[in-house]
Amino acid sequence: MKLDHEAIYKSYPTVVSIDDSAGAFDKDGKSVTLEQSKIDAARTTLNTEYAALEYSRNRAAEYPDYASQLDDIYHNGIDGWKATIKAIKDKYPKP
Repeated sequence: MKLDHEAIYKSYPTVVSIDDSAGAFDKDGKSVTLEQSKIDAARTTLNTEYAALEYSRNRAAEYPDYASQLDDIYHNGIDGWKATIKAIKDKYPKP
């Protein structure tokens, strides 16, 4: 069985290790009883948080590398660089 490690860690702060076949354990090695409803709620929260940051991932993928940005500043000044970055931010606005 494959457990949802990320959701378990979010819903059970005392869990320090997870084994897909043996379960979840606290810092003392004691087994932690898991409730699927808590894990499902944590997964929903994690999915919502991930979706809310889609704009950020899209921006990061389109931003030029630092060397290109510095070259843009050198050739076009700060205002030219700001225009380049603003175009990407406008394409992927914060929600």
